[in-house]
Amino acid sequence: MKQENETIVQFPSLSANEALARQIAAAFAAQMDPTLDELGDVKTAVSEAVTNAIVHAYPDRIGPVSLRLRRLPENVLEITVKDRGCGIPDLAKAREPMFTTGGAERSGMGFTIMESFMNSFTLRSAPGRGTTVRMRKKLTGRGSGD
Repeated sequence: MKQENETIVQFPSLSANEALARQIAAAFAAQMDPTLDELGDVKTAVSEAVTNAIVHAYPDRIGPVSLRLRRLPENVLEITVKDRGCGIPDLAKAREPMFTTGGAERSGMGFTIMESFMNSFTLRSAPGRGTTVRMRKKLTGRGSGD
């Protein structure tokens, strides 16, 4: 699918960069005239994906996280969050609600939230090579009358 606009940002896996990623995604999505609910969904999904990369991909070091935002035809926003961290050995287990490797302070709901807030969600990972989360959301926009 040919993009109408695109941006790619890379940042270190520091917790402060989760807020940065949310704001970048919101600013990029703004060109698509989303509703406030749609914008909230996008920000929440980005927050979950980036937080997963920060907390789980690099548990004992700082590493790169990339955020790619694409505006696709028919007002579809594609969000890709990629890391080169430790990877996920069991994708099916990782996608189970309440499963976490992050300790008692983590809810284990990140993938479930991402999937529920977006129209499509794909997860790829390889141990020792990193993880890629790709999400798409069709934005109806405030001016659509829908």
